[in-house]
Amino acid sequence: MLTRLAALALLSVVVLAGCGGDDGEDDTAKDSANPSARSSGTPEGSGDPAAVACDYPADPPEMPVAREVDAPPQEPTVGGEVKVTMVTSLGDLEVTLDADAAPCTVNSFVSLAEQGYYDDSPCHRLTTLDDSGIAVLQCGDPTGMGTGGPGYHYADELTGAETYGPGTLAMANRGEDTNGSQFFIVYDDTPLPPSYTVFGSIADVAPVVELADKGTVTLDTGVTAPTEDVDIQQLVWQ
Repeated sequence: MLTRLAALALLSVVVLAGCGGDDGEDDTAKDSANPSARSSGTPEGSGDPAAVACDYPADPPEMPVAREVDAPPQEPTVGGEVKVTMVTSLGDLEVTLDADAAPCTVNSFVSLAEQGYYDDSPCHRLTTLDDSGIAVLQCGDPTGMGTGGPGYHYADELTGAETYGPGTLAMANRGEDTNGSQFFIVYDDTPLPPSYTVFGSIADVAPVVELADKGTVTLDTGVTAPTEDVDIQQLVWQ
């Protein structure tokens, strides 16, 4: 039975739970006072930033901080559609962020990207419909351990009508209103409840499908990882 992302033991693991599988992530500290030189350009949306105030409270002390970053501004800096190329070891993935549907989520993602948080970070978890009942590639923890985050969290942005078809880009979490930095790419129809904020889409998931066809390996933690290492190298604004 599908459940929400849950904490694992005392590590507050950010997981996406499916039929018989769960995942976690952790990250080591890194000084990111300066924006990444490789996350080039400046993000531009197709509309005005939403007139909303976002809240990004600090995580509790026991939550591992993957890389030290500043919290995003409370007022979103972009609106409408934001185009970005996610340069990965699988090839370039063309991403469209939807700042109208999820203004605070996109605001956080853009802020983290501009600070180099996602540069040279692994996609640590891969699930298949046969193994877990869900088809996702999970990324966003620079350590690849399954417990790391940016040091803050923020609320879900849900309508209750979310679906998770191929190409969906959505936030992983460890429960209600605990979004951080981890996200997942859906590469096949995935029967999840509308509990995960959808904040964009991937134009072509063929590289992820090819990766999944190579199978997974189960780690000592019980997480299923891709047999081939996958890294996000940089984000390039279009």
